[in-house]
Amino acid sequence: MHATFLELFFDLAYIFAFTQLSDYLIGNLDWAGAGRTLLLLLPLWWVWTTTAWVTDTYDPDRSTVQLHVILVMVGILIMAVSVPHAYDRTRWVFAGAYVAVQVGAASYYTFINRHNRFRGPNLRALFWGCLSAVPWLAGSFLFGGVGEALWAFAAAVDYAAPKLRWPTPWIGRLKREDFQPTGEHVSERYRQFFIISLGETILTSGLALSHNSFSVARTGAFLIAFATTALVARIYIYRAGSMLEAVIKQAPEPLRPGQRAAFAHLLMVAGVVLIAAGDEIAIAHPMHHPRATWAALILSGPALFLAGRAGLDQTVFARVSWSRVAGLIALAVVSPAMLFAPPLAAAAAGTLTLLGVVLSNVATWRRTGRLPVAGEVAGEA
Repeated sequence: MHATFLELFFDLAYIFAFTQLSDYLIGNLDWAGAGRTLLLLLPLWWVWTTTAWVTDTYDPDRSTVQLHVILVMVGILIMAVSVPHAYDRTRWVFAGAYVAVQVGAASYYTFINRHNRFRGPNLRALFWGCLSAVPWLAGSFLFGGVGEALWAFAAAVDYAAPKLRWPTPWIGRLKREDFQPTGEHVSERYRQFFIISLGETILTSGLALSHNSFSVARTGAFLIAFATTALVARIYIYRAGSMLEAVIKQAPEPLRPGQRAAFAHLLMVAGVVLIAAGDEIAIAHPMHHPRATWAALILSGPALFLAGRAGLDQTVFARVSWSRVAGLIALAVVSPAMLFAPPLAAAAAGTLTLLGVVLSNVATWRRTGRLPVAGEVAGEA
């Protein structure tokens, strides 16, 4: 089963959502701001993940499923619009939209599937959605650390539920055979969504250049930003990115690689959000006096992406590619020097590191002359 046009249309809402997140991070560039940005990303990503599972379980051409996807898209846009105000007095809008999407979807599918085998899984999702709704909503009316702690706990509940297979009073845990994701559809949705997320880096870098006067340094930073996006796309799809489908199909329990892939993509998408924020800073202030927070942001984007990509390697090949590790080490080595360099230099360092990973992949492919198969541990992943 292939992804539908409606699912691609649904993904477009996330370009706006990720732009809002990167803008929020730039405006709150410290450890607290980074944590708050992550806390907003987690529910946004979870909505996408659960919606992808829905369209994998049910026929996305059915009018009932299409209605659900459209309504969820509206909820995502409301959450995205409220991101700049997610920690002020209107924070209830973000939490309320998220709870409405999650609990509403579970209630909807529980009702329309009340007489078939999908009733149990949807009841479990409804129970856990209601369970996490309490701290989400309570946290939206409490300010400061208490409210944020409640949101963090709520996010932990959401992400723990599938790991525990949604244990629910009276009906127990979800049996593994009751939920078997389709490898073709799930892997295609991950690929499509990641490419869509890269659209946010292009949008951000383009807007940053157009909103500032042209100069040689800014043009160079813009070209570096584009090169980074192209290299990220190349690294993502190389081997493991194109073999996830086979891994899910061949796994005795397809849910497990599907869950691991979801976490790996969360890290990679978080890396893309950081890359977009770093691109904006590098283009707007290419030769500005060095700032440690700017350098950390610019380099942490590629690092987080490589960490997530290593997780995808582990899911597909049961090992981590040495080139991903080498890239992370290289970023760690150059980071101290970049604290005393302008943003343009930090951006170039990140791009050159990603280029080194790509060249390593190409050299390995030419040396071996073939692509590995899913689950194989030999060769470069």
